Amino acid sequence: MKENEANLNSGQYSAENIQVLEGLEAVRKRPSMYIGDVGSRGLHHLVYEVVDNSIDEALAGYCNNIDVIINEDNSITVVDDGRGIPVDIHEKEGRSALEVVLTVLHAGGKFSKDSYKVSGGLHGVGVSCVNALSVRVIAEIHRDGMMYRQEYERGTPLYPVKEVGPSDKRGTIITFKPDHEIFTLSTVYNYEILSARLRELAYLNKGVKLSLKDLRSASENQESEESVSGPKSELFYSEAGLLDFVQYLDGTREKLTDKPIYLESDKTGIPIEIAMQYNSGFSENIHSYVNNINTIEGGTHLSGFRRGLTTTLKNYADKNGMLSKLKFEIDAADFREGLTAIISVKVAEPQFEGQTKTKLGNSEVMAAVSQAVSIALDNYLEENPKDAKNIIDKVILAATARHAARKARELVQRKTVMSGSGLPGKLADCSDRDPEKCEIFLVEGDSAGGTAKTGRDRAFQAILPLRGKILNVEKAMEHKVFESEEIRNIFTALGVTIGTEEDSKALNLTKLRYHKVVIMTDADVDGSHIATLILTFFFRHMQDLIKNGYVYIATPPLYLVKKGKQETYCWTDEERIKAVEEIGKGRESGVHVQRYKGLGEMNAIQLWDTTMNPETRILRQVTIENAAEADRIFSMLMGDEVPPRREFIETHAKYANIDA
Repeated sequence: MKENEANLNSGQYSAENIQVLEGLEAVRKRPSMYIGDVGSRGLHHLVYEVVDNSIDEALAGYCNNIDVIINEDNSITVVDDGRGIPVDIHEKEGRSALEVVLTVLHAGGKFSKDSYKVSGGLHGVGVSCVNALSVRVIAEIHRDGMMYRQEYERGTPLYPVKEVGPSDKRGTIITFKPDHEIFTLSTVYNYEILSARLRELAYLNKGVKLSLKDLRSASENQESEESVSGPKSELFYSEAGLLDFVQYLDGTREKLTDKPIYLESDKTGIPIEIAMQYNSGFSENIHSYVNNINTIEGGTHLSGFRRGLTTTLKNYADKNGMLSKLKFEIDAADFREGLTAIISVKVAEPQFEGQTKTKLGNSEVMAAVSQAVSIALDNYLEENPKDAKNIIDKVILAATARHAARKARELVQRKTVMSGSGLPGKLADCSDRDPEKCEIFLVEGDSAGGTAKTGRDRAFQAILPLRGKILNVEKAMEHKVFESEEIRNIFTALGVTIGTEEDSKALNLTKLRYHKVVIMTDADVDGSHIATLILTFFFRHMQDLIKNGYVYIATPPLYLVKKGKQETYCWTDEERIKAVEEIGKGRESGVHVQRYKGLGEMNAIQLWDTTMNPETRILRQVTIENAAEADRIFSMLMGDEVPPRREFIETHAKYANIDA
């Protein structure tokens, strides 16, 4: 036994037990501390860290074009036309500044106010972290009329920076391939996730061109038309910035004003840009950013926006006698119903707090944003009396509905487990009472619910059958949501309490009864629609469930391929074709293919084996990679506009089985 192990086993604790991780070893040892996780989110975060460096150059006024390329081997190349990372010798380190930037944590120009006034990047670990977590990194620098190059392997330079030859270009090219030893689940990049982030960055940084190109083969992209049309690519550019962004998000909603309300100010030394648009919907869709970081937990800039909005609208309504007939007080939340807004501030030294470090804490920002909103909104209301009336009418409608919703919400509260009342009659609960071990299946229809109840493991699996299609909350007022029996049953079964009157969508999850909420619907068009309705409800009214990773989608098989005693389940058409060839030994005769149109077509044992057994099932966790894009997609899928919905389905559907 080693001496260190002997010391530990004997209870001794000395200097020999202290492990010192030097350089980038710490990143490789604990990658989640630096990039959040080693799943899909962390994998894509590597791209954002490199792109953030290029965006910093753009914010400083030195970069206009940023290109992101997904190479055939799933490596990533990021190209910009900025100044290029310096390559001269760093006086303190005694080696090239490029090597320092790529191998030393918290090293870079963004820590010097002389180089960058503000900079993006949530964790501040930058490209050195990307280097540590990549099998290979190639840095190519074009500056001062020359091209320089250096390669790295898992964070270690393979050779000193070398001068390759003359160059008439300017900028930085970073190519990296994520390490499969770190990202064990997958190192395959999702085009849509990267596309959404680059589109967001283009809106947040007007005048900067960003592009995304996918060079992978058609089979890897799972889109056969790419083999004909060539690489998939998009260009993202916005001249109007947030004005374009808010109109993009509100594209499928009915507008209440002729044009968005826009302000841009830096009078207090804090650059502030805000665009907002009222629509006829019933949800509040406010997205806030600090130095291009999506502050999903809000912070002082969001508080300042809400304060300025509420105060200014209320003063205008009072001054014009528009609230005189109301018999109850207007609430702050009433001023935000049907509002889509983007808030972007640039802060030199942001202080982040909160559970995910995405909540702005700088106190001086609140007053600056509140003041800017008040001045701009007051001017807008005076200059656009028709729009002002539409907005205040919407506020009054929201207040009236809120009073009705309060009664409906109280009814839900009385029926929750918190109040000591019974659970929904259709719920088949599990015997275990530890939420971390328990899961609930929201099942489409009584027939499938009955099969699931028979096939489940009663110890930890609960079943709640839902009758038909639940209410489309995207087009329903809040009190209608709480009056829906199926939605009340979901609230009651989960055991969560609904937030206060001021924030009806804030949930208290301390009494959540299950840490896996699984949506299980038929593998057909109707089943997909029902799953989307349930997801829309969770996104609009129980978003904290998704953010905490509690929501999943079950994946029942589409086919059973059988010949004699041989049988195999298939989840895709590709699997079905392969199974028929293997079982039939190249011949289809004697091979029976059963297409499952609904969960009810499976018996209890089949449903357990394929969809509910933790050992064999496939569960897809629901995450929100990009809140603004998710907001737009739910609005488009569940709204009234048909053409955008059809276009989305045609673009994203790999194949469709339409059941007659």
